[in-house]
Amino acid sequence: MNALRVLILDDERKIADKVSTYLMKQGYNAQSAYFPTQAIKILNRDPIDILISDVLMPEMNGLDLLKKIKSLYPHVEVIMITGHGDMDMVIKAMHLGAVDFIKKPFSFLDIQLAIERTGKFLRLQNQLQLVENRSSLISRDLENRIEKNLIGTSKKIKRVLETALKSGQDRDVSILITGENGTGKEIIARIIHHASERNKDVFFPVNSSAIPDSLIESEFFGHRKGSFTDAKEDKKGIFELANGGSLFLDEIADMPFGLQAKLLRALEEKKIKRVGSNKEIDVDIRLISATNQDIDQLIEEKKFRLDLLHRINTVTIAIPPLRERVEDIESLLNYFVEYFAKRKNKPIPVIEPDVLDHLKSYYFPGNVRELRNMIERAFILSGNDQLTVSDFPITNKNVLPENNESPGLNIFENELYLIREAMKKTNFNQKKAAVLLGISRDALIRRIKKYNIKINKNFQDGSTNYTN
Repeated sequence: MNALRVLILDDERKIADKVSTYLMKQGYNAQSAYFPTQAIKILNRDPIDILISDVLMPEMNGLDLLKKIKSLYPHVEVIMITGHGDMDMVIKAMHLGAVDFIKKPFSFLDIQLAIERTGKFLRLQNQLQLVENRSSLISRDLENRIEKNLIGTSKKIKRVLETALKSGQDRDVSILITGENGTGKEIIARIIHHASERNKDVFFPVNSSAIPDSLIESEFFGHRKGSFTDAKEDKKGIFELANGGSLFLDEIADMPFGLQAKLLRALEEKKIKRVGSNKEIDVDIRLISATNQDIDQLIEEKKFRLDLLHRINTVTIAIPPLRERVEDIESLLNYFVEYFAKRKNKPIPVIEPDVLDHLKSYYFPGNVRELRNMIERAFILSGNDQLTVSDFPITNKNVLPENNESPGLNIFENELYLIREAMKKTNFNQKKAAVLLGISRDALIRRIKKYNIKINKNFQDGSTNYTN
């Protein structure tokens, strides 16, 4: 906080001037006034933090002046000076908003101590106001930025949001977000950023798989002019552009293995070097990463660095697929119906009751994004003022086929088919089944949980039933 600005009001000019002079020597920004009207003119003209006023004043009673000051300038703290020790007057003054009082006769030290007490009070007020303002800004910003395709009543999605907000409060912790395509990983990353004190700086999203291998180092760390053929000028990289804010690396599992070591070094040392330069540049970012892949499996295949995984997943947030939180489909359906009605300037249609059961029977490989697209398509193609089951054509349900034929080219169904066949051939031995599938046992278990596969074995007739 800068030097406190103090106004001394006393009709005894010598006292006012002496106190003012003393306070200036102590480092305060002080000035004097001798009449209430003069003090009010100064308050109109100059920013004042503290007014020290005598009670017995010409023109206006000290308590009346206090009322006026707190009415016109509520941010100004008032210290009252009394020469009579009238406790009733002191109590009235405190009720009217005086922050402190000093008895006559007083010393310069009495004045200084009263100002120091008030200064501490002002600092606490300012800190509280900053926190409240920041909290209010974050709340409004989050309300605007948390897209409604993350709404839901399920404990799983509420737990995801709670973890995102809590982890966001730490400005430096690295966070890994996992989940299938369409679950909303970038939205969670933005929530984390806007819940943190970095929210005034940039949120820089990067799709790691979208940058050509030949340019990826230059894109991340920048380059100097002439460092390679097309380097016609100095260029800042992603790390510099995101400096101070949050860097969101989507699909981090697709990052080339060679670049992973350089990324790890940049995160550990908080320094980078542009391509073609030996000069180190300090960077301060919070890394938020995301992937839809099984990183443990990639580590086993030597495609992802274990040390980098340890660096980026101090906190891991796993967003469940929609089929694992079907209770959220209703709230999502209602939201998107209202959203598209407003966006397309159409009346909100009536949703037939069996639509919800129909949608809940689908496994949604595209997750919330797919549900959103289905609802938008229904709006475009439906000519009625209601949405029916026929507006949501679904070809595949959650129950898996029991025959031994491969289910075509659908990746989701094929993975389930392969897991089923491997389990059958190994008599439900997960370790042996994992070997057949070419994955680790842990990876197989994760997939069984991921697809919510329930394998019921009838030991009497040896038959099996597979559902998800």
